[in-house]
Amino acid sequence: MLKFKENRSFYAYAYDETLAANAYRIVKNEKESGEAGYYTLPSVSKVLIGQLQTYERENDFLENTETIVVIGIGGSSLGAKAVDSMLKHKKKSRRKLLFFENFDPLTVTQTIGQFNKENSLFICVSKSGGTIETISTFKTILHHFGIGLESEDTKRLMVITDKDSPLSRFAEMYGIKEFNLPLNVVGRFSVLSAVGIVPLYLAGYDVHALLDGAEAYETMFFEGKSKEILEKACFMFRNRDRYTMNVLFVYANALEDFAKWYVQLWAESLGKIDAKGEKVGLTPIGLTGSADQHSFLQLILEGPENKTVTFINIEDFENELSIPEMTLPYIEKTDFINGRSFGELINAQCNATMESIEEMKIPTDKITLPKLSEAHCGELIIYFEILTSLIGAMSEVNTYNQPGVELGKMILKEKFQE
Repeated sequence: MLKFKENRSFYAYAYDETLAANAYRIVKNEKESGEAGYYTLPSVSKVLIGQLQTYERENDFLENTETIVVIGIGGSSLGAKAVDSMLKHKKKSRRKLLFFENFDPLTVTQTIGQFNKENSLFICVSKSGGTIETISTFKTILHHFGIGLESEDTKRLMVITDKDSPLSRFAEMYGIKEFNLPLNVVGRFSVLSAVGIVPLYLAGYDVHALLDGAEAYETMFFEGKSKEILEKACFMFRNRDRYTMNVLFVYANALEDFAKWYVQLWAESLGKIDAKGEKVGLTPIGLTGSADQHSFLQLILEGPENKTVTFINIEDFENELSIPEMTLPYIEKTDFINGRSFGELINAQCNATMESIEEMKIPTDKITLPKLSEAHCGELIIYFEILTSLIGAMSEVNTYNQPGVELGKMILKEKFQE
C-alpha cells in the first residue's frame, strides 16, 4: 500500500469532523446513485479483460503488431500515458504505446514517421466522438497511410467513445472494433475505464493488478480507514483563501506524466463557479525533483506564502546504479556520496527538500510508492480522484462538468464558420 506522511501541525489541526462527514456522505451518494461512475471502475472494468482476450484470439494480425497508436487528448490520453511512463521500464511486451495528443503540426509530422501501418493498431479515443484535435489527427493518419475504410485496413482501427456518439456511429458503419465508456464517467476520471485499460492491456501491462490496486484503496476509503485523505481535503478547503496553489513535486522522471494528469484532474474539476456564484479553485502545479529544486524551489521557500506542497517519491527503484568510488581533482567535496545508489540520493534530496520547506512553516505532505507497479499506480490514481471529489464536494461545485472548456470549443467552431 501507499505510505502517507503529512505535516501534522497543519493537516490534523484543520480536520473538521462535520465537514469531513458531509463530504464523505456526498461522495458516497455519488457512487451509490451513479452520479459519478468512476468509483465503480476498479470492479466493473475487469469485464474488459475477457473481452480483450477474445479480441486478441480473433485477430491474428496482433501477433506482429509492435505499436499501439493512441489518438486522443486530455482525459482521453493523459491517464494511460501516465501509467505507461511509470511502468514501461519494466514492461516485457514488445508492443509500445505512442500517443498523438496535441495537434501541433511539427509534432504530428515527426510522430507519424515513427511507425508504419503494417505493424500498428490505431485507437481513436474521444468520449464525445467529435473532439476536433482528435478527429483531425485521425483523418491525417487515415490519409497519410492510405487506410481504406472499405478494405481489410479497418481491422487495424479501433475507437473508444460513448455509445451512439458520432464516432460510435462511424465505427458501426465500417465495422470497426469499438469499446464504450460508461456515460457517467467524464474524461479526466476515465483512466480506469476502456480509455486506459484497453491500450494498457494491449501494450502488455497487468491491468488486473492496476484495477485491484485502485479497488483496494477505494474499499479502504469507503470503510472509513483512510483518514489521511479527509484531513488533507479539510485542510485544503478550509485554507483555500490563503493557500491557493498545490505544488505536486514528483521525485522520478517516470512520474512526470502523472503530474500532468493530476494538473488536468485538479484544474478542470475544481476551477468552477460555486453555489454562491463565486469563482473558486486551487491552482495545480507539477514539478519534477531534483531538477526543479534548482528553480521553482526558491519561489516556494521565499516567495508568497500561498502554496502547499505534496511530494511523491519511490522507495525502491529496483535499480542499483551507484555513484562510482571516484575522486575528481578540485571537486572532492562531492565524494561524500560515493558508493551510494542514485535511488538513495534522489530520496535523500526529496526528504531534505521537504524538511527545508517545513522549516519555513509551509504545509507539506508526502506519498511514497513502495515501488513502481501496476497495483501502486492504481492506488495512486484513485487516491487523487477521490481527493478531488472530496474537495469538490466541500467547495459546492460540480466536480464533473467543464463549462469553461466547452465555451472555448464553441468559439473555435464559430471562428472557422465565419
